[in-house]
Amino acid sequence: MAILEVNNIRKTFDKTEVLRGISFSLEKGSALSIIGSSGSGKTTLLRCLNFLERPDEGTISVNGELLFDVADPTTQRESEIRKKRLHFGLVFQSFNLFPQYTALENVMLAKELLAKEQPDYKSRKKEVHAQIEAQARALLADMDLSGRVDHYPHQLSGGQQQRVAIARALALQPDILCFDEPTSALDPELTREVLRVIRGLADQHTTMVIVTHEMSFARDVSDQVIFMDDGSIVEQGTPDAVFNCPTQERTKRFLESFSQ
Repeated sequence: MAILEVNNIRKTFDKTEVLRGISFSLEKGSALSIIGSSGSGKTTLLRCLNFLERPDEGTISVNGELLFDVADPTTQRESEIRKKRLHFGLVFQSFNLFPQYTALENVMLAKELLAKEQPDYKSRKKEVHAQIEAQARALLADMDLSGRVDHYPHQLSGGQQQRVAIARALALQPDILCFDEPTSALDPELTREVLRVIRGLADQHTTMVIVTHEMSFARDVSDQVIFMDDGSIVEQGTPDAVFNCPTQERTKRFLESFSQ
């Protein structure tokens, strides 16, 4: 059974249709890469999945649970949106770390805020804090950042900041980890270090949706690839099918532009 099912998602800004009937599914433990030129709707799709944007039409389900349906107002209550976001961890292009917090504090913050809402938090405050800190330290160790836990974002390289952002997204143990062009703000050397981390997550069968312009990475890491153009899915399939045997002329032209 698919962990994620997206059906007929449409989104319009002003009079411009940015997403045109997007439908796909994703199996648990698999990696989906979404490729396409700037303005094709990739980022808007991720923002709809994470409920940072509200689709104008369509449904989103995770683990068989209907999270969003334009036809069902009960799925659109603002009070429930934050809970629904917990299904998705989102890693942005520009890191989005809080500058006033250390790497460790950035990773701990969201989980601590959720813990404070629990009725027994005050009586278990020290125990809960210790558990959250231990998990955050372990995640930063997985990112090879044990020596940087007390550093502030301005004291970290771009690659290190992005690895902190990945650890932060993983801290809430989301069903699906989403990346929005995670290397676009990095130079080639730092790009390689971040891609190594994502490759490691794929090897661990982390369920991921990756918007990327790194074609060789998408080919090597993905179980499924979607090519988007002008707000539509033009082609989808295995990496071998999309990269080696594309059936659509638009896909061929796009891939040829990277080989020149």
